[in-house]
Amino acid sequence: MFSKSKINDPAPKSDAQAPTTAAPSSSAPSAPKSNEFKASAPKAKPPASILSSDLHVTGNMKTTGDIQVEGTVEGDIRAHLLTIGETATIKGEVIADDVVINGRIVGRVRGLKVRLTSTARVEGDIIHKTIAIESGAHFEGSVQRQDDPLNPGAKSAPVAKSNPATKPME
Repeated sequence: MFSKSKINDPAPKSDAQAPTTAAPSSSAPSAPKSNEFKASAPKAKPPASILSSDLHVTGNMKTTGDIQVEGTVEGDIRAHLLTIGETATIKGEVIADDVVINGRIVGRVRGLKVRLTSTARVEGDIIHKTIAIESGAHFEGSVQRQDDPLNPGAKSAPVAKSNPATKPME
């Protein structure tokens, strides 16, 4: 407030030339800095959403954040980081940058990084950029590496090749 009154007075012109006028010169750079803080404030990562073990969700979920599922979900899930807890069951497609599976998924998994821990049970195809499967994990389906597994346009041709192979077995 004090610096605004100086800006409106004709005196700051002489103060602007003097080296002692740090306040008016610092107020101009501070405005972009405050905008930078405003721009960085939305980048602050919120905590993961946790679906507890007694929760049953029917429907699709989509977020740019993180989700930790301990309960049951009947529907598709899209997230940045998706952690499937040991008590969790997902019946639907899972799409995330990073997927950590400790529980059960019945459906397709698409992720840049997919990790099946020793307690994981997956019944479905996995499309990934990188994958890690720990000893003891249960997996039934096909595994396919793609540079961009999150791109839905890339899934139609490769998945169509794996589906006819599974249909005769049924």
